[in-house]
Amino acid sequence: MPKTIIVSNRLPVSGIKKDNQISFSPSAGGLATGLGSIYKKGDNIWIGWPGIYTNEPSEKEHINQELQKENMSPVFLSQEDIEKFYEGFSNSTLWPLFHYFPKYVVNDHEYWETYQAVNSIFCEQILKHANQDDIIWVHDYQLLLLPTMLRKYLPDATIGFFQHIPFPSYEIFRMLPWRSEILEGMIGADLIGFHTYDDVRHFLSSVSRIVGVDNKMGQLRIADRVCNVDSFPMGIDYEKFSQAVQSAETKKEIENLRNGIGEQRLIISIDRLDYSKGIPERLKAFDKFLETYPDFRGNVSLIFVLVPSRDKVALYKELKVEIDELVGRINGKYGSINWSPIHYFYRSFPFTSLSAFYGISDVALVTPLRDGMNLVAKEYIASKTDKKGVLILSEMAGAAKELSDAIIINPNDINAIVDALHEALTMPEQEQVLRNTNLQNILKRYDIHSWVNVFMNRLHFIKEKENEMKVRQLNIRLQKKLLEDFKKAETRILFLDYDGTLMPFSTNPGKVKPDDELLEILEKLSSNLQNKVVLISGRNKDSLEEWLGHLNIDMIAEHGVWLKESRPFWSLIDYLTDEWKSEIYPILETYVDRTPGSFIETKDYSLVWHYRKAERDLGEQRARELVSHLQYLTTNMQLQVLEGNKVIEVKNSGINKGKAALRWLQNPYDFIFAAGDDWTDEDMFDVLPDFAYTLKVGFSPTIARYNIESWREMRLLLSAMASELVTIEK
Repeated sequence: MPKTIIVSNRLPVSGIKKDNQISFSPSAGGLATGLGSIYKKGDNIWIGWPGIYTNEPSEKEHINQELQKENMSPVFLSQEDIEKFYEGFSNSTLWPLFHYFPKYVVNDHEYWETYQAVNSIFCEQILKHANQDDIIWVHDYQLLLLPTMLRKYLPDATIGFFQHIPFPSYEIFRMLPWRSEILEGMIGADLIGFHTYDDVRHFLSSVSRIVGVDNKMGQLRIADRVCNVDSFPMGIDYEKFSQAVQSAETKKEIENLRNGIGEQRLIISIDRLDYSKGIPERLKAFDKFLETYPDFRGNVSLIFVLVPSRDKVALYKELKVEIDELVGRINGKYGSINWSPIHYFYRSFPFTSLSAFYGISDVALVTPLRDGMNLVAKEYIASKTDKKGVLILSEMAGAAKELSDAIIINPNDINAIVDALHEALTMPEQEQVLRNTNLQNILKRYDIHSWVNVFMNRLHFIKEKENEMKVRQLNIRLQKKLLEDFKKAETRILFLDYDGTLMPFSTNPGKVKPDDELLEILEKLSSNLQNKVVLISGRNKDSLEEWLGHLNIDMIAEHGVWLKESRPFWSLIDYLTDEWKSEIYPILETYVDRTPGSFIETKDYSLVWHYRKAERDLGEQRARELVSHLQYLTTNMQLQVLEGNKVIEVKNSGINKGKAALRWLQNPYDFIFAAGDDWTDEDMFDVLPDFAYTLKVGFSPTIARYNIESWREMRLLLSAMASELVTIEK
């Protein structure tokens, strides 16, 4: 029975060692809550670091036994591992870069080596538990290399990955020295999830530009599988927060807070100490608010909760000093014996206290400079059971994409925060109720449990589709059957595309001459009288004649315009005209002018715009523009616009490889074989009988019967067919 394995840097427990006794307390995080419905069932398991350092075998055994009871398995790391892997590469390299703070990035090769090593340690621990049919869900930026490491040992496993922090734009991400390795590690997953579509877009752009893998509708074709990339906004345990604020314990805390603070209006701010949270900007905005609107002095207080984090690190220590000074200055500037503008707490609070803070506050001020999601915003709204209260939310937080009924601000614009505070504190209750009703409906529907279910359902669906694709792959068993059918056939015909099928693509299309290996294969196949070899290409006839004219093969040029059939002369398949070129060529020239690296290839009856040498994103953008332009222009011109691999071709309509191939099918053949790599070959596949062996090179969607990985595998197959002929002759 397949099981599900959850993997994260930390287990959903906190380990404590006191008086030589080790104990564990459960984590209250949203992720632990959501995934509890998975890892606690049956043989499922959660793998991660337990938060304790130990080298003692007896302690490790004790930890293993205790965690096993809770369906968990520990990954033991040394203090040095944590310093270089977690504090080092994860939080000093990836964290600042992914949050758009490149000036804080530390590019240390030793950190990188430790990051690789720790990802390998996680891989080894997973392999102790995982089987080929298991589902493995890896979480967050500390384990970016893990999906591909696992794929190496578990090629058939279902692997999901979710990143809980932002993914930066290509221009930021490209600064990372190990950018290729990171991306190649991630795309080992079957499904990669982010909180927002912006993160998806940035990731796909980086994969395209750095790794060279393009996507179609968020799908990355990698060898014989698909890696899907999508957004899955993470929710919270809505019922937990809405019920907690109504509990007797929370109500008692709210009463105590009210007695201590008085009847002021309250603004809540809860954050971990981090430069990405925009805390100094928030405090400066509150300062300016009190200066701009003096009537609110004595009537509004900010409950400012700052959770300690990495305060031994110099950068965080400096940030803490700046925050302390700002709080002191604001309280000194405006405070009185009876009123403190800011109630500052530098510590963490239990859940009940946080619930009380949410419940008592009139406004939540959530203004990170960059945040993957930010669940505080959602927790505040879920806690407003009376639907009174206003959320001010940074547009840089992932949550802003969903919570559009909040007051959305730019966290770098202090004046905008000031205006938002005034709007929030003067907003009529009727409007507050309307906004919060809409927000709560969203949070109820897309809660943490929905997030888990949607991701897992999508992962299952993708794997099913991938398995369907594998059935289509020309595996060893099917190749053996193909060769047997080829060997016993009396008459055989082979339709072979050229670029991408027999030869790799090149930035210079004029330099893809057939090599000696290919010439030898074609010569062997065509020298047998039982075979008919037909090269069916989009290339011009002059190139094909120069390269292959000496062989005993038939040829089709320009996708079916020119034919060379059992005689040394080329002929047109139909009466054609090229008068249209004078109108189309100037249009293609304008796109060459606008797209450095692109160029035009002129054929007898077609024009081709190549953009393989152009900058990748610019080329793709111009190609979309050109196709749209040409399709509109050629509506009444009897022309066809073809999109190939980094090319756009314009040619006479009604001419295609399928129509050309039919010329050879007037005679019966016992064995029919056709191979091509792009959608121009689909016409050929379509006209062939059902018993034909039709092969698509690559793993894009096709009507061909089978897929084969690349031109190299196609060469090996054709070579094997040529070898069968030697056997027959003997």
